Amino acid sequence: MHKTYVDYNTIAERFSRARQDVWPEFDFLFKNAKGKVLDLGCGNGRFYEKLKHTDYTGLDISDKLIEIAQKKYGKEKFKVGSALDMPFLEKEFDMIYSFALLHHISPENHNRFKNEVKRVLKKNGIFILTVWNLSKKRGKEILIPWFGLKEQYFYSFTLEELELLFKDFKVIQKGEIKIKKNSNYYLILKKE
Repeated sequence: MHKTYVDYNTIAERFSRARQDVWPEFDFLFKNAKGKVLDLGCGNGRFYEKLKHTDYTGLDISDKLIEIAQKKYGKEKFKVGSALDMPFLEKEFDMIYSFALLHHISPENHNRFKNEVKRVLKKNGIFILTVWNLSKKRGKEILIPWFGLKEQYFYSFTLEELELLFKDFKVIQKGEIKIKKNSNYYLILKKE
């Protein structure tokens, strides 16, 4: 996880320029957004535009990406912090979004991530999660060249593995979102 933090600070400007828009294929994930919402691993805040009608908070481990988000959308909406140790109260959020974050976290921390989400999500709260479909890559733990860096860590989930990790949530919807030649797995979960 530390390596991911260092890498995103190193590439923050380039990464932010490459991540300005929200793919229209993701629009259905924002359809029912309401209440107090956490954008976990918010990066440069690009999903804020889809969630600005909510009581929005963005959290990211990269202080450089948070600076970019704060300059664009306002300081009070964004915080620096880890998804593995969130600076929030128990049962603080009605909804949590996590786009393309969990695949950067090593398997020994997957349960810690899940437990932090459970801790800060209200009862009957909704958790929406996406990870890259890396099934065409070889292996479960992968190092991929990334924005001119030597390598970046990714964990290759199957949809079944995601469901198993979050088995104590109710699955509302699940599937695959295809974007050009790539795809993301997604889960829409309810904490009971």
